[in-house]
Parts: sequence; structure tokens; C-alpha cells
Amino acid sequence: MASEPSRLHIVCFGNELHGDAGFGPAVHARLAAGPLPAGVRLLRADLAGLAAIGCFEGCDDAIVVDAVAGFGPPGSLHELDAAGLADAAARDEAPGGFHGAGVGSLLRLLPATLPRVPSIRLLGAEIGQLQPYSPGLSPPVAAAVATAAARIRSLWS
Repeated sequence: MASEPSRLHIVCFGNELHGDAGFGPAVHARLAAGPLPAGVRLLRADLAGLAAIGCFEGCDDAIVVDAVAGFGPPGSLHELDAAGLADAAARDEAPGGFHGAGVGSLLRLLPATLPRVPSIRLLGAEIGQLQPYSPGLSPPVAAAVATAAARIRSLWS
């Protein structure tokens, strides 16, 4: 018996070994600590490479959780819909946009690689510090984790 595809995928990007780039993994850990409703899959993608394309297969909607830059003060949360994502993806490789090259480029590849692209929105926290091999979130970004998890839970219904 084939399993029914998930209605919603929550895809958390980032690397907790690089300061505030660990926002996505921190939100993933917070959400993984509680039950998930039927039809919701929680996924973690440390890198936004081609291997992450599978995170967007078999769902109607996806929420990307990632650190962002250039949208507001450190720790501020930002929700982007398809139009906002296109703008952020255009800035992906430039200063601002996503915290590092990858997520925007990955999202631009989805239409060429998937038979059906889900509706995608981003929930991102503005970075305060990115420091290679320096684990731990800055205080403003750490404070945003619980708020982001609560926002995602509100979208499950």
C-alpha cells in the first residue's frame, strides 16, 4: 500500500556550527520535540545543494526555514511568499538575501527538476553573526526560535 503524500513539508536549512546560520536547525529541534500532525513532514537540510531537491517532492506546500540577511534587525522574523522569495533569490548571491549562496539558487532550480513544484514560503530570522566554526546563536536569533516554531505550528491547520 503506497503512502499518501504529505500535505506540508517544513524544510529547515542551516549549520549550527556557524553562529546564526544555525537558526534553521534550532527551529527543527524545537519542532521535532513535539508531535507532528498527519500530513506534515519535518526535514532538515544542512546544505542547499542538489540533494535538498527531494525535500520538496510529494507535498502541496513547503515552508523553508533559514537565516536571512538584509531584511531588518538581528533576530527579526520575516515571512516571504512566492513574490518575496523571487526577490530574495535574486539577491541570494549578492550581499543581503539568504545567509549564503544556495537556498535561492535551489528554489530557482525546482521548476526544472520537479514534476510539480509546491507552494513555497520562507520563514527567516535576520542574522546577527555568522562565524565559521563558532556554534551557538546570538541572543536575538536564539530568542526568535520559539516564535518561529509557534508561527509554523499555527500554519499547520
